[in-house]
Amino acid sequence: MFLAWLLALLAAAGALFLGEVMGKPPCVLCWYQRIAMFPLVLVLGMGLLSSDARSVRYAMPLAGVGWGIAAYHLLVFWGVVSEGLVPCGKGSSCADADVQVAGMVPIPLLSLAAFTGILVALWMARRRAKA
Repeated sequence: MFLAWLLALLAAAGALFLGEVMGKPPCVLCWYQRIAMFPLVLVLGMGLLSSDARSVRYAMPLAGVGWGIAAYHLLVFWGVVSEGLVPCGKGSSCADADVQVAGMVPIPLLSLAAFTGILVALWMARRRAKA
């Protein structure tokens, strides 16, 4: 569970760094991913502090929803899904080239990797708790 919390903390810090320090405004889908990621830091952190394995039960749906949004965002970025199907109305585009780190790694790919890592870590923690 510590690994899942650490991944969530790093992803949340990275999102805040990109938005606040580097000045990259988040698109609508990025905001939805943040809505799923930021509470994971608190839920998993509180579970670690109180040694409560039940926090995995609360964190898995958040991570699963975030993973789905990140996967969808990546499909939009790659052009598989039309940007017209995206709830982007105001703000930056969900498929813009500005949604990349160092001009080559898409932010939705980083988000998908973080959510995947969190889900794997939570799944392992759940299996360990049942054993």
